[in-house]
Amino acid sequence: MAQGVPVCMWTLWMMVGLMATVSAQPLVPRAEHPRPDFQRDLWLNLNGEWEFEIDDQGVGEQQGWTSGRRFSRRIIVPFCPESRLSGIGYTDFMTHVWYRRHFRVPASMRGKRLLLHFGAVDWHARVWLNGEFLGEHRGGYTPFRFEVTRQVREGDNELVVHVIDNTRSGKQATGKQSHERHSYGCVYTRTTGIWQTVWLEATGDTYLRSFWLLPDPDGGRVVFQGWIDGTQKGTKVRLRAYAGGKLVGEEVVPANWRNTIGVLKLSTVKLWHPGKPFLYDLVITVERNGRAVDTVKSYFGLRKITIEGNRFLINGKPVFQRLVLDQGYYPDGIYTAPSDEALRRDIELAMAAGFNGARLHQKVFEPRFLYWADKLGYMVWGEYPSWGLNLNDYEAVTHAVQEWREVLERDRNHPSIIGWCPLNETDSSAGAAFAQMLLATTQTMDPTRPWLDSSGYVHFVPETDVYDCHDYTQDPEVFARRYESLKQLGTRAWNNVPGDPRSAYRGQPYFVSEYGGIRIRTERSVGEGWGYGETDLQEFLQRYKALTDVLMDNPNMFGFCYTQLTDIEQEQNGVYFYDRQPKFDPALLKAINSRPAAYETQPPRVIDVRWQTLLPTSQQQAQRWRYTTTPPSEGWFLPDFDDSAWQEGEGGFGTPGTPGAVVRTLWSGKDIWIRRRFHLNQVDFRHLALLLHHDEDAEIYVNGTLVARVTGYLTGYTEHLATEALRQALRAGENVIAVRCRQTVGGQYIDVGIVGGNPPVR
Repeated sequence: MAQGVPVCMWTLWMMVGLMATVSAQPLVPRAEHPRPDFQRDLWLNLNGEWEFEIDDQGVGEQQGWTSGRRFSRRIIVPFCPESRLSGIGYTDFMTHVWYRRHFRVPASMRGKRLLLHFGAVDWHARVWLNGEFLGEHRGGYTPFRFEVTRQVREGDNELVVHVIDNTRSGKQATGKQSHERHSYGCVYTRTTGIWQTVWLEATGDTYLRSFWLLPDPDGGRVVFQGWIDGTQKGTKVRLRAYAGGKLVGEEVVPANWRNTIGVLKLSTVKLWHPGKPFLYDLVITVERNGRAVDTVKSYFGLRKITIEGNRFLINGKPVFQRLVLDQGYYPDGIYTAPSDEALRRDIELAMAAGFNGARLHQKVFEPRFLYWADKLGYMVWGEYPSWGLNLNDYEAVTHAVQEWREVLERDRNHPSIIGWCPLNETDSSAGAAFAQMLLATTQTMDPTRPWLDSSGYVHFVPETDVYDCHDYTQDPEVFARRYESLKQLGTRAWNNVPGDPRSAYRGQPYFVSEYGGIRIRTERSVGEGWGYGETDLQEFLQRYKALTDVLMDNPNMFGFCYTQLTDIEQEQNGVYFYDRQPKFDPALLKAINSRPAAYETQPPRVIDVRWQTLLPTSQQQAQRWRYTTTPPSEGWFLPDFDDSAWQEGEGGFGTPGTPGAVVRTLWSGKDIWIRRRFHLNQVDFRHLALLLHHDEDAEIYVNGTLVARVTGYLTGYTEHLATEALRQALRAGENVIAVRCRQTVGGQYIDVGIVGGNPPVR
């Protein structure tokens, strides 16, 4: 008995065996058509039982495993061998694996062109049919196909696949797959080999190879661009759109290879909108002499996205994106959902908690997930699983760019996809910068959607359409302070690497694309795990609301993405358990998430303040301070306090390695007190702000008045808009600033400056 496969299911799959029928059998695992957006009637699902072998030495090709060799194991495709549903459940590294099965071409497919499709194979697939090498594909997340019209034969056909998956090579995108033997931190069980449906498809002698739809809601039309493979002469393409079964548009155009253009005018115009989706059915027929030689069924939605200043508009409206991080892992199928219903259910679970979309994180999801997102009106960001790539290796980047192109080609017709993001949390290396610039071609390949150069951390391409950060601060007060300047002024935004001017915010639409990640203590035992913070349910709801309110009350914030939808193995910070059971009533989150956001109810608040430095920090140039690490006497913060016995040193003060710090004087104790005198010629500024970098809690006095008390820690210099206390404390002439900072764990740092400014005169 194969480990992990229920007896009843195993029996059913064994009964199905290698039966071949044109329409997918209900007993075949994942029997539904894998591409509802590109579906032909004549197709054969090749999922089910295959022969399987792990080739530890990588010698299979040299020893002739490409044909005529029986493999010793059995695997259930499309589930990866690491998964329980595959019947294997082997989770160690497998650099070389082999698959083999036989199939027969149904009588209804004979005499037609035959295409062999693979939904996704991780990572390097090499394929043979009846001993003849068909070709290969590199990339673990995108589909590929071979025409096998000439290679198939009467009776049994032998299909063999050799997969090479060198997870730790740095040359392939692995997303959240662990590079160690076991899962740890925020990386999980690997996926090797076939993990999406394999199928055979029949077409006419001329067929539709691919197509791209450009919806035009304002014009009440959709523009079609198709690639026709085969004889062009005398061939036409007929486009028919249906709304609720009624024909609402038809167009016939001559076939023209890769540039067959049709404009389908619609008599009924209904928009696809988040939460209110409407989909048209689309039938594309390739015809010759009035006879259909190829027919593809699809669908589309009328939806447009525009960027206007810092506004991200959907159908001309500001829609606050209440997103949840979804990593697409399943306890029994790993990368592969156990059923089509499970894909739909994940979206329904998110919507039950008040989320209207998801960031599909570090994985290219199955097309049927996108189909359900289209059907349910659920917004998603398409992302590439860039972790695992050595971005300083040109070969690795070449593979990634090619695969990203395939992602766009596969998914660009889905109305639910509202943005693209090919990279995640890139560093400041030259390779990361070059990769971001190279992947800016996304804007050309799909000009209908915004492109985010890299999620979180660095943004090296000034033309990136949107801007984001990742912020797992658990203290709502610190969290709010980071985004107050953006809320009030709209021109200053917190980012993960504030010290790098290449990554400066330039006024784009802005959102926090990762936050929260809170682990909830429950009575259910789920083993050892972690979250970014741990609370009971009551405290979780209070913290979630406080953090989320900061984002929803900001008119210059177009959305958020909460980490995350479900637990995954040891990362236990989901709204739901890994098996999708709720940890609490999701309606409690829905009540928080569903209220109107300031972005939806208020106009943007953008004030172009021309700042000038009143008191410089030591970020760019050292500034001298008096300091002591010995508790001073009372009144240490008063202007006339005698600090002549204190030491003198250059700011900032702290320990090397503290994120964002510019340490010029070592401070490694628990507390530090610093003072400095400065002169001001003018104090009548419309706007004032402290420039702060603190790790951890700090109290700031100006001329003896407490002007700010901050808690927690920052990872870089951040504007702290002035309170009325600071405005009242500053005076023309001599001023004194005094600061106390405390440290308990981890890094430590303190540095302070003051800026003032006025809006430009119009």
